[in-house]
Amino acid sequence: MPAKNPFTASFGTSPPVLVGRDDVLEDIGDGLAEGPGALERAVLLTGVRGVGKTVMLNAIEDQARGLGWVTISTTALPGFLDRLVDEELPRLLHEHHSRPLEQRMTGVSIARLAGFNRETIDRYPRIPGLASMLTELLEALEARGVGLLITVDEVHRNVADEVTRLGALVQHLFREERELAIAMSGLPAAVSDLLSDRHPATFIRRASRFTLGAVDEGEVVRALREPVEAVGRSWEPEALELAATATGGYPFLIQLIGTHVWRKSGSSTVLDEAAVSAGVARARRQIGQLVHEPALRDLSPTDRTVLVAMAIDDDVSSVRDLATRLDVEPGYISVYRARLMDAGMISAAGYGRVRLEMPYLRDYLREHAASLAGESLRGEVER
Repeated sequence: MPAKNPFTASFGTSPPVLVGRDDVLEDIGDGLAEGPGALERAVLLTGVRGVGKTVMLNAIEDQARGLGWVTISTTALPGFLDRLVDEELPRLLHEHHSRPLEQRMTGVSIARLAGFNRETIDRYPRIPGLASMLTELLEALEARGVGLLITVDEVHRNVADEVTRLGALVQHLFREERELAIAMSGLPAAVSDLLSDRHPATFIRRASRFTLGAVDEGEVVRALREPVEAVGRSWEPEALELAATATGGYPFLIQLIGTHVWRKSGSSTVLDEAAVSAGVARARRQIGQLVHEPALRDLSPTDRTVLVAMAIDDDVSSVRDLATRLDVEPGYISVYRARLMDAGMISAAGYGRVRLEMPYLRDYLREHAASLAGESLRGEVER
């Protein structure tokens, strides 16, 4: 039976070795341990696709559970607050409340005492809702000396009203010094959209914000080496260096390249340069479908056209050159420069200069230029 692949290339699945995030996790762990009022009790993670936002939420949940806390994990699809009220909170109240089943007297007969019937009715019946259920759950947990962590993945403008409602309630519970923490994550453009709303959620503005980026190459080497050694295999030193460099420090690529190099190595106990060459080539083709295609789909046609214009260059692009290629004024490019930086697709590279941010995005843009670029660019790109 072949040895199990030690790498995990599924989105949101925690890697065997989480690297490059120790400082962030330390800050958040301190916030959980220090008690109500700690800055990191409200956290917002942001970064491009595949940079490890969901993995970090998993790690934060692990920290909370290590303190004995209860966790609620949800994704910000429309109606996610209703799902908390209808499913998650009733389940947790049943598990953790000291009196999960409540008996109420709806009527009593006193015929034996007074010769007639009288019914007792609750004049002010309680209607369970998000606020009352969360408060009741927190009271039950705090009685045991633990707290509650709520994580919400993939926040975006389509759920702005629900994020605002949840944030307002969390802020109120913070004022009551409840043992509560919340961590949310979202793409840079989605978070920017929420901040630009007319009435943005206070939580989004005040949360401790962590932008997740590339991992140092030394940490990448560790993330590739340790899982392989843990199952009794090893890397050729040169092969390990080549594989680490090929990831560009991009967390998802660490797992994707590791996965394919492992597969290409077959039954060999040593991962060599031939396996790395074949594995990296496979990963580079796959990342286009898994990461670049959905990222580009979120952009406007003009955003994509500007990116294709940048892909003509081998590295840094001049805003003036881009304006010439697009036959527009430099100020026109500046508008889209800001939009693409918000989306995490490009970064500044000095005055009037920008570069593509995501690994192998240039290759993907060149390969698909005909379908992505506007008419004014197609001839230039195809040359």
